[in-house]
Amino acid sequence: MTDVINGVITVFGTGTGAPLPPDAGAALAGAGLVVGARRHLAAAALPDTAARIVLGPLAPALDAIGRHLEEAGREEDEREDAAAGRGRVVVLASGDPGFFGIVRALAERFGAERLDVRPGVSSVATAFARAGLTWDDAVVVSAHGRDLRTAVNVCRAHPKVAVLTGPGSGPAELGAALRSAGRVLVVASELGADDAERTERVSPAEAAARDWGPAVNVVLCLDESRVLSPVRTVAGPPPGPSRWALSEDEFAHRDSMITKFEVRALALARLGPRLGEHVWDVGAGSGSVAVECARFGAAVTAVEKTGDGVERVRANAAAHGVDVTVVHGAAPAVLSGLPDPDAVFVGGGGRELPAVVTACARRARRAVVVAVAALDRVPAAREALVAAGLDCDGVLLQSSRLAPLPGDVTRLAAANPVFLLWGVRPPAHGDVPQGVPHGVPDGVSSDVRSDVRSDEGVAQ
Repeated sequence: MTDVINGVITVFGTGTGAPLPPDAGAALAGAGLVVGARRHLAAAALPDTAARIVLGPLAPALDAIGRHLEEAGREEDEREDAAAGRGRVVVLASGDPGFFGIVRALAERFGAERLDVRPGVSSVATAFARAGLTWDDAVVVSAHGRDLRTAVNVCRAHPKVAVLTGPGSGPAELGAALRSAGRVLVVASELGADDAERTERVSPAEAAARDWGPAVNVVLCLDESRVLSPVRTVAGPPPGPSRWALSEDEFAHRDSMITKFEVRALALARLGPRLGEHVWDVGAGSGSVAVECARFGAAVTAVEKTGDGVERVRANAAAHGVDVTVVHGAAPAVLSGLPDPDAVFVGGGGRELPAVVTACARRARRAVVVAVAALDRVPAAREALVAAGLDCDGVLLQSSRLAPLPGDVTRLAAANPVFLLWGVRPPAHGDVPQGVPHGVPDGVSSDVRSDVRSDEGVAQ
């Protein structure tokens, strides 16, 4: 922002299909520049003296607004009789322009203090209203101009999600990725258009089989058994767990075949499970690591080769109220059909361990953590991590727990030592934060066109 930029930018959100608010007329009458989608400009009563910009790519529009404000500032400095408001800019946007919308880009470029924002009702609020649901407990994720995998992972992990769609990331693509997730999709199109509005409830398979066109506003992804949540105090995704590295007796397991809580605590710290990511738990056993990762909000796939183990993982996930996709099969062969993970936990230590670690390390986007009880398996596991290009480190965990003795005294009971190795993928040159397209402000697509629906408040 420069000192010569002294104009005011008024941003009107028209709501979902709603006309401009009454106070927009006065603002438009005094505007020197009006920016908006073609249909917004056509519907507004614009003064003949106002310049216009039809929103296409966002960066050139921002440049044009900057030039207009600079020129208007110079004119007011040079001419005492310059018309009041000559530098005023009005931006017309759909929905709530402060919700995944153009307000972010304008504030970053010109300063929030220069903005006068008049929001409308967002498409997300409207879609939930049409579905008869509250949305204070919903997670909202944008797939417009972004990798769809983040939206898919959020939909798999949470029971109530709203996805803002875009070209290549619409109901069909979302449905194809969620065929086995046990979800229902509510596809909301042309919201606010009296004759054209549609809100359709479909299965992921039905969504995947259709061509939905460009009219979709938002897709709600629902686990119908859990859409009515208790009263909330904090909106959005639920807070993270109040405790983790849960005691072994909080999971069903067989013959103490479970990752001990001391090992699990460090494994979780190195895995870093979080909302929008996908974690594999390979050789899941009881699924304790899978369940704990899911409690942090990650989408989780647990791989287990025994039938009774599969049922045990499912039972533990249900007992802790989380979604875990359980795959019955032996690694590494069964891994080939799974979506790529962000992080992987590998438990167990059989002869196939080097091959399993190699397969996981080649596909993990961020990290692999390996728990090994046998000393002989450590060199091969470490070599597999390093060969896949990961930075490797590890520790030998030895712990002793308090245990009672007769006479109301206590001793230390030693647990079996466990090697924990972890490999972290080094960042590639030019990497940008996850979920943010390179060179594009978060919440705004770089190739938004006025005839293509996009995030809230941007040229819809």
